[in-house]
Amino acid sequence: FRLALIQLHVSAVKSDNLQRACGLVREASAKGAKVVALPECFNSPYGTQYFKEYAEKIPGESTKKLSEVAKECSIYLIGGSIPEEDGGKLYNTCTVFGPDGAMLAKHRKVHLFDINVPGKIQFKESETLSPGNSFSMFDTPYCKVGLGICYDLRFAEMAQIYGQKGCQLLIYPGAFNLTTGPAHWELLQRGRAVDNQVYVAAVSPARDEKASYVAWGHSTVVNPWGEVIAQAGAEETVVYTDIDLKKLAEIRQQIPILSQKRCDLYGVEMKK
Repeated sequence: FRLALIQLHVSAVKSDNLQRACGLVREASAKGAKVVALPECFNSPYGTQYFKEYAEKIPGESTKKLSEVAKECSIYLIGGSIPEEDGGKLYNTCTVFGPDGAMLAKHRKVHLFDINVPGKIQFKESETLSPGNSFSMFDTPYCKVGLGICYDLRFAEMAQIYGQKGCQLLIYPGAFNLTTGPAHWELLQRGRAVDNQVYVAAVSPARDEKASYVAWGHSTVVNPWGEVIAQAGAEETVVYTDIDLKKLAEIRQQIPILSQKRCDLYGVEMKK
C-alpha cells in the first residue's frame, strides 16, 4: 500500500494550517496514498507558550476537519498532533481517522520532551503538558499500526511492545530540532526498524528558520532492513513510499529474531 507523509509548513494562523493540511491530504490521496500522515503540532506553532492558546477539545475544530477529509478521500489519516485540552490539562495528542471518518485511535504523547543540552537547546514540555498513559494501535486492511509522538521515538521499549502486539508499521509525528535532528532523527528510526523488523515513518513539520522552535524536517520512511527508502529535505513537501509487507515477512524469515528472543532470561511487558 502507498503511504504519504505530509511535511507541512506550519504558520501562526490555525485556519490556514488546517486548510493547507487538508489540501495536501487530498493531493496525496489523488496520487494513490491509502495511509496519510501529518506532522507533530500541525495546526499550531510548536512551543510551550503556544499550547494553551491553540488547544482544543477532541472532538473539536481540527479533528472535525480531519474526520471529514479522511471520509471524503476514503483513506486512513494519522492527524499528526495537536494541543488537546481535557479536564483542565493539556496534552500533545494524535488522532487517527478511518475511511468512514470515524476516529480509530487517540494517542497522547507518553514521554514529555524535557531536555537541557548546554549551549544548544533547553526545552521543557512538562511546564504546560501532561503525559499520556497508554499505547495506541489501530488496524487497517493492510497491517496493524502503532503510534508514538516525537520524543516517544527514543524509547525502544515502546516500539518493542508494538512489535509484540503485531504492528508492522510504526508512525511517529515528530519535530526534532537543529541539535537533535542531525544527530539522532534518522538513527533512531533505523534502530527502531531493525530492532523490531518493522517499517518506521517519522513526519516532521517543514523547517521555518523564523520560528521560535526550528524543526529539522527530513520526514523519513525506513524499511525493516534499516534502509531509508524515502526522505524529504527541509521544505514543505509530500513524501510517498510503497510499503511492501511481503518484504517484511521475508526479512523476518531470514533473520528470525522475534522467535529467537530468550524470554526465559529477559522481557519487556506492557503494564496497562
